Amino acid sequence: MGCIIATLSSAQSSPAQPNIVLILADDLGYSDLSSFGGEIETPNLDALADDGLRFTQFYNTGRCWPTRAVLMSGYYAQQVGIDPRIGKEWPSWLTLLGPRLNEAGYRSYTSGKWHLKHDSSHETAGFTRSYQLRDHDRFFSPERHFLDGEALPITKRDEGKYTTRNIATRAIEYLGEHAAEEDDVPFFLYLAFTSPHFPLHALPEDIAKYKGRYDIGWNALQQERRKRLKKLGIYNGKLARMREDVIAPWSLSQTELEEQIDPGELGNAIPWATLNAEQRAFQAGKMEVHAAMVDRMDQEIGRVMDQVAAMGQSENTIVIFLSDNGATAEQINRGDRHTVGAPLGSADTYLALGPGWSTAANTPFSLHKHWNHEGGISTPFIVSWPAGIKSRGELRQTPAHAIDVVPTLLDLAGANLTADYNRKKNLPVNQPPPLPGFSLVETFAGDPEWEARPFYFEHSGNRALRLGDWKIVMRRDNDDRWELYNITKDRAERNDLADKHPQRVAQLVQMWEKREVAFDLDAKR
Repeated sequence: MGCIIATLSSAQSSPAQPNIVLILADDLGYSDLSSFGGEIETPNLDALADDGLRFTQFYNTGRCWPTRAVLMSGYYAQQVGIDPRIGKEWPSWLTLLGPRLNEAGYRSYTSGKWHLKHDSSHETAGFTRSYQLRDHDRFFSPERHFLDGEALPITKRDEGKYTTRNIATRAIEYLGEHAAEEDDVPFFLYLAFTSPHFPLHALPEDIAKYKGRYDIGWNALQQERRKRLKKLGIYNGKLARMREDVIAPWSLSQTELEEQIDPGELGNAIPWATLNAEQRAFQAGKMEVHAAMVDRMDQEIGRVMDQVAAMGQSENTIVIFLSDNGATAEQINRGDRHTVGAPLGSADTYLALGPGWSTAANTPFSLHKHWNHEGGISTPFIVSWPAGIKSRGELRQTPAHAIDVVPTLLDLAGANLTADYNRKKNLPVNQPPPLPGFSLVETFAGDPEWEARPFYFEHSGNRALRLGDWKIVMRRDNDDRWELYNITKDRAERNDLADKHPQRVAQLVQMWEKREVAFDLDAKR
């Protein structure tokens, strides 16, 4: 099925070439935002949701770098080399999103996490200005970060810096320059936070806001979030089961966690009622830090949006927010290594959220980052554009995917989606394949009656395919067995129907196995 492009005129009357702000969170759970059922204070993102749309069935790739590849290229990660089987170089025919929007008359800016496995010649990725963070292990003292492709000095801890704030500050700086120098040109800002990714580092004043909030434990928090999701009209089904037996393959063992981290650390998502007092106190403290990180990200998004408002551009700026994958169950110790007994959230701690809280963060869905079950691949998705979207605070049930972001933005920018395919060379082998995604502009006016289309997922041996109501999914740690779910009735993936519907499984597996044809991976590049 090819790319469907809905023109602006066919959706609703809209201004030409809006400014664009694309915001990406890192390891954010489906229900971590208040507007998606969470208890964490996220008033700025909630305001965008109230003024725009929330998509309830939006998907990512289940992992950080593949989602980033999709957002910058418009293709499935496997189509552009983000897959060890295929290689680590961008295809020669590829033009990334920043340069494509530049060609359409924009000035493009990026601030935040880059994390794409390609060579250093793409440090600026064609952005007009760029601050790229390549250190994912330190929120207080980043060591690998680049300004317009040039390495910056290592940040010392006593400088009082904090990565989430720094990313927003650079973005505000770029927008200020834009207002002073190019106020008659639309801007594109790609704002990529590392929050709330490992390590759990947060500012003390943000942590203090959540003191004691999570003493109730992860099972009770799941129930709280489910009730709010129902009240918001986002989800009215059952909760996924908490899986004690599923552990991230790269996680430390329970013995290593107790020795390297704390006696209260846990590698499994066991019932909260079975924890001892020491474990409960430690675990509750970790979730306080996670909440503080999300809260701070929201505060910094507010600062960026204040800058947009000061430029007089709030009405004609489209803001899109999503996460690269679901919350993570991993339990690791890297970077500067954890100091036992250090205050939780401080620079001396190296803590991960862990499977218990990850399950709660991904409420109501199953599993976590890395897996292709709904908890790993479902993201909150917010779109706000006061001048171009008449609907306010509405939900969209249309299934969509990160592959749809690029065609949507190119559509909004009035960029030619086909004419530049032959721009670099006229040889057929150098023509880009059609973009696999849809422009979502038509959804701005309501849920369209689109024919069901397949969404493919593959990462680290985990696999899935969704087509309409049905989804097959495989865990590499479950004997490579395909499971089958009616995802419309059972999005929590509680009832595996593979044995009842073997023909449907075979049909969908065959479609998944032909993904290389769908991806055009066999074409010589």
